[in-house]
Amino acid sequence: MFDFVKKFNWKKTGIFAAGVLFGTAGIKILGSKDAKKVYTNCTAAALRAKECVMKTASNIQENAEDIYAEAQQINEDRAAKAAEYTDESVEDATEETVAE
Repeated sequence: MFDFVKKFNWKKTGIFAAGVLFGTAGIKILGSKDAKKVYTNCTAAALRAKECVMKTASNIQENAEDIYAEAQQINEDRAAKAAEYTDESVEDATEETVAE
């Protein structure tokens, strides 16, 4: 019988007993009206925070689309100006060679 007691893991048993004790006490605490009120308020705050984050994310996405469209327009305008510049320089070069 003493061999069984020596081999018995008292640490795990103690942790289990503490878990049962605190679990039972926790259930009583969670069942109280005050705890319910706290959890309700925390849940409401989390939902408000989620809504705020979602609004911010959608605003950022909309602004990013606008910025991307404007950046594309700027690049198209620059490409058009560059094409005009190269066309003018080619015309000037051909006029110079014809004049010589």
